Amino acid sequence: MSAAPTPPLPRALMIQGTGSNVGKSLLVAGLCRAARRRGLRVAPFKPQNMSNNAAVTADGGEIGRAQALQALASGLPASVHMNPVLLKPETDLGAQVVVQGKRLTTTRAADYQALKPRLLDAVLESFARIGDGRDLVIVEGAGSPAEVNLRAGDIANMGFARAAGVPVVLAGDIDRGGVIAQMVGTRAVIAPEDAAMIRGFLINRFRGDLRLFDDGYRLIEARTGWRGFGTLPWFPEAARLPAEDAVDITSGRRDGRIRIVCPMLSRIANFDDLDPLKLEPEVSLAMIPSGQPLPGDADLVILPGTKSTRGDLAFLRAQGWDIDLQAHVRRGGRVLGICGGYQMLGHDIADPHGIEGPPGSDAGLGLLDIRTEMTAEKRLVEVRGRHLASGLPVTGYEIHIGRTTGPDCARPLLEIAGHADGAQSSSGRIRGTYVHGLFGSDAFRAAFLREMGGGGSAISHGAVVEETLDALARHMEDHLDVAGLLALAEGPTAP
Repeated sequence: MSAAPTPPLPRALMIQGTGSNVGKSLLVAGLCRAARRRGLRVAPFKPQNMSNNAAVTADGGEIGRAQALQALASGLPASVHMNPVLLKPETDLGAQVVVQGKRLTTTRAADYQALKPRLLDAVLESFARIGDGRDLVIVEGAGSPAEVNLRAGDIANMGFARAAGVPVVLAGDIDRGGVIAQMVGTRAVIAPEDAAMIRGFLINRFRGDLRLFDDGYRLIEARTGWRGFGTLPWFPEAARLPAEDAVDITSGRRDGRIRIVCPMLSRIANFDDLDPLKLEPEVSLAMIPSGQPLPGDADLVILPGTKSTRGDLAFLRAQGWDIDLQAHVRRGGRVLGICGGYQMLGHDIADPHGIEGPPGSDAGLGLLDIRTEMTAEKRLVEVRGRHLASGLPVTGYEIHIGRTTGPDCARPLLEIAGHADGAQSSSGRIRGTYVHGLFGSDAFRAAFLREMGGGGSAISHGAVVEETLDALARHMEDHLDVAGLLALAEGPTAP
C-alpha cells in the first residue's frame, strides 16, 4: 500500500443487485460511458470481486476483467485501485486473495470471513485514490445485500456503502423471474440502517411489452418505499462485449465454416482470448461443458488458461477430453494452448513446492516436447511483440506462474521484448503460448484464420467494443432516468 496521503472520498453512486449475475457489471459500464458522454470525469470501482477472469493493469497488478471494461467505458487505463480485493477461486472451498493487485494470501471461505474487516482500510484507500480528480465514481456491488449471513465485516455491499457514505440503487433481473419478490424480500431482510442507504431501484433485462410490468413496478415502489429509475429492456448487443463469465461465451456464432471449440475447464481463467473470435462471421465458436465430448469436426481446439493447471489437467482427463484431443490431432486438427493450457500440452508439470496445491508432478498430454515447473514468482505484465511466422505485431498480457522449457521451445510462437515465447510442434499444428489476448490484434487474428482456410477478418475488435459501449449508453439513456441516477451521487456522509 502507498504511503502517500490518501485523498478525500469522492462523490459516488453504488449499483447493488438482488443477486449474482443480474447485470450489475454491464449497468456500471453503461453508466460510466453515459457519464463520460455527458462530459463528466468518471471512474468505476468494485470493492470486492470474485473471478478467475482477471485483467493485468499498467501498474503491474491484476483486477477483475469487468472493471477493465468499465475503465474502458470511462476512458481510463485500468488500475489496481478499481478493484482492490480480488478473490480467485482455487478450490471449491478456498481462494487466492489479491489486494491492490498483489497476492496477499490463500484462504478458505470460512477463514475469509475473519479476514474481511482487515481489508476495509485498503478498500477505502483505493476508493479515495480512484476518485481523486474525478467528478464521480460508479461503484459495483457483489452478490446481494440480502445475504445477511455474510453481513458481518462486509466490504462488498452495505458494509462498504455505509463506511464510505455512498447511496445505493438496487438492480433486479426480471428475465430470471421473481423480481418482485427479490426486491421486496431484500427490503424485508436487510437491517433498517442498510435499507436507508438504498435510494431507488431499477429493473434489468426485460423482454416484451413494458406496459405489462406497470403494476409490478408500482407494487415494488409501494412495498419498498424506493423510487423507481426505470425498466431496461434486454440489450442483445451485450454479446459483443468481453464476457465476464465463461458461460457467456456460448453466445458465439454457430454457422461459421471454421469450427473452434474450447473445453470449459473447472477453473478456467482469462478466457478473454475467445472474445474477438466469437465476433468473426467465419468462426463457429463453442464452449464444451463437462460431460460432452470434444466435437470430431473441430478445426481448432483451444486449451484455455486455468487457475489450477494440475487440477484442471485431472478434470480434463476425467471428461475423456485427452482421448478426444489425441483423436483430433490424428485427424490433422490444430491445438492452441494458452497459459495453463500451454503447460498441459507438455510431457509433465512439476510443482515441487506445492504452489498450486499438494507438491508433486503429473504427466501432461505429451503433444509438445516441453516440460513445466511451477515457480513462486508470478509474472504480471502487459506485452507487445510480434508473431514470428508472419512478422505481424501483437499485444496482450502475461499472468502466470511456472517456467516452461524443452526442444519445442526452439520453435517459439512469438517474440516479446527481445525474448522468445511459446513453442510449436514440428508440424506447426500444435502451439502454445503464455500470452493472453493475442486475438485482440486484428491483423494477427486475420492471418491466423487464413491459416485455417478463412478469408481473414475485416473486423476491428476494439472498434466493435467502443461502438457497443456507446450503444449501451444510448440504450440506458432511452429507458432509464440516467440524469436522476447520476444526480443521486453525493459526497461521503458520516458512516
